[in-house]
Amino acid sequence: MAWIYLFLAGLSEVGWPVGLKLAQQSAARTTGIIMAVGFMAVSGFFLWLAQREIPIGTSYAVWTGIGAAGTFFVGVHFYGDCVNAGRYLGVALIIAGIATLKLSHSQ
Repeated sequence: MAWIYLFLAGLSEVGWPVGLKLAQQSAARTTGIIMAVGFMAVSGFFLWLAQREIPIGTSYAVWTGIGAAGTFFVGVHFYGDCVNAGRYLGVALIIAGIATLKLSHSQ
């Protein structure tokens, strides 16, 4: 169950940078900030649950990796962020690192 919590924490981690991006628009500033703070709280709660069974170093690395890769994909698909082979390679390496941490976890 801890890995499910960690996955949910990572997915929730994507929500707060999106909220901050939304807050850049003056018409949606308050909504974006509320969204960012809400996702920070949810993400932190799931990370806390996951860390009851998964070591802090592993859980933090996986959490930030899922958040970084997820935010990258949101940026590309919804905000028109730059796309090139090097950027995709970087995200692939992050995902490979997450998979390696999961596969080498000894619990």
